[in-house]
Amino acid sequence: MGRTHAQAYRWAAEHAGLPVKVTAIADGRGDAALNDDGGNLRTGEAAFDLSGVRIVSDPGELFGFDDIDLVSICTPTNTHVSLAIAALDAGKHVLVEKPVATSCEEVEELRRVASHARVKSGRVCSPAMCMRFWPEWAWLKDTVGTGRFGPVRCAAFTRLGSAPTWAGFYADEVVSGGAILDLHVHDVDFVLSCFGAPAAVTSRGDTSHVSTLYEISDGPGHVLARGGWLRSPSFPFTMRYLVEFEDCVADFDLSREQTLLLHGSDGTRAIETEHGSGYDHQAAAIVRAVIDETEGPVSLDDALAGLRVIEAERASLASGAAARVTY
Repeated sequence: MGRTHAQAYRWAAEHAGLPVKVTAIADGRGDAALNDDGGNLRTGEAAFDLSGVRIVSDPGELFGFDDIDLVSICTPTNTHVSLAIAALDAGKHVLVEKPVATSCEEVEELRRVASHARVKSGRVCSPAMCMRFWPEWAWLKDTVGTGRFGPVRCAAFTRLGSAPTWAGFYADEVVSGGAILDLHVHDVDFVLSCFGAPAAVTSRGDTSHVSTLYEISDGPGHVLARGGWLRSPSFPFTMRYLVEFEDCVADFDLSREQTLLLHGSDGTRAIETEHGSGYDHQAAAIVRAVIDETEGPVSLDDALAGLRVIEAERASLASGAAARVTY
């Protein structure tokens, strides 16, 4: 993910014309850090040009560099909050990878520190919820918001992949949060951003492979999301949505050449969206927030709300019944 963020900042400079560059990286593996090609998605070249980039092993040393304005935290989940707080204390803006933490208490702690840093010095601390910036998903949110195809009748989101092996911490659910948090969090966050906060959830499966139905006041009566890590290492990463409006069906599938199709009474047509990945547009958004001195593109309140929904999903899995969400 560190390599993905570095590539995204380069995209923000080269394609979005923003004055940003990667100047330093903290990673105990040294120069090899950005040449890894693990992860669900291939998001750039296998190698990253490290000329002119300082490589250090201690993040504290990086936080001390005066020429750094913004830091991406791309580390195991259990280190996110402590590193983000250290970066804020050093006067840096922060983009912290998802999930922000495995407990609401940790997110609340970071939110307190970030709120103080925002008031004191205008620092931005934003969770990296990249699906909000994925062009086909941003199109969907805009389409739902404008109501141009009528109200949403049902929406289904799918995110599946083989269990990650590129970093050992994923296997420890206490550290990573498991698939329900590390992977499924994307769709939970998008459901909240698109349709509003659910009052209750009904979940089936387990924490490595969950399907959840969301009860949303004044929203569609049928919103569900399925996410999980499958046991077969050869299973390809799958990311889809099907959203039925009153007048048509929006159909996204990452594996197709034409990823977004619209099925209507006049047939099926492909929808063209912006170039670049969600990571690219996310990097551009956080850089613009820093330059314009505005709030981050996603808030820690959003991260906390998503984690509370996932806590309710865990409760529903344990009880076999619907669970209310407490915000």
